[in-house]
Amino acid sequence: MMNITAAEIIEDLERVRAKSPLVHNITNYVAMNSTANALLAVGASPVMAHAGEEVEDMVAIASALVVNIGTLSEPWVAAMAKALARAGQRGIPIVLDPVGVGATPYRTRAFRALLEKARPAVIRGNASEIIAVVGERAATKGVDSGDPAEGALAAAQRLSREHGCAVCVSGETDYILEAGDMAVIKNGHPLMPRVTGLGCTASALCGAFAAVQADRLRATVSAMAVMGIAGEIAAGKSAGPGSMQVNFLDALYSLDGVEIGRRLKLTAAPSV
Repeated sequence: MMNITAAEIIEDLERVRAKSPLVHNITNYVAMNSTANALLAVGASPVMAHAGEEVEDMVAIASALVVNIGTLSEPWVAAMAKALARAGQRGIPIVLDPVGVGATPYRTRAFRALLEKARPAVIRGNASEIIAVVGERAATKGVDSGDPAEGALAAAQRLSREHGCAVCVSGETDYILEAGDMAVIKNGHPLMPRVTGLGCTASALCGAFAAVQADRLRATVSAMAVMGIAGEIAAGKSAGPGSMQVNFLDALYSLDGVEIGRRLKLTAAPSV
């Protein structure tokens, strides 16, 4: 059974800050600015490029690719497919975020087609999205989950087996699994879902950590732990969602090993 420690998470964060990996994001209009700012705050280098005319060239210089289907259109889907194919050729880590899968047939079909373009390192979504990706009935509410995170574990394990990747089911508790290993993270704060785009930010952080840590499970655990701990710190200084958004960036920027060691709520368990 895997046993990822606070020291390893701290080491991964230090690697992100030292190497400042270029993370190519094809993401949605809603989260683009906050995602870029979060990557900068954690120490990575973001680029937000979705034009089909340049995505392959951008992937060629990136250390990771994050594809988020939050705001879809046919030109974007085509650009995502080109970027994924190029990333697969290069062998850089790919993070897929199935935003709103299950809400509409078009969105579900588009994501499943993209999933076949290249093998992802990580798939991160809420419970309803993960359930819908594998074709089961989910209680989605647009881009929000109507299912508890623990209800998606069987679907997540199936995705991990079929695509050879780590899968993160995020929620009040985050579950990250691959093969026979599962990590359970209980960091975070109820104010976090009140800030739009923080789920998308989590996927982007997974890309930054996967760029510097080859172990996909460990990279995802490190990213989600850093995300949750920064959220706790920010919430303690915030009056509401508006200040939470600003304080979250500051918390990412100033996060240190002392806070990670003191706050980390991580356990290991056999996956389903």
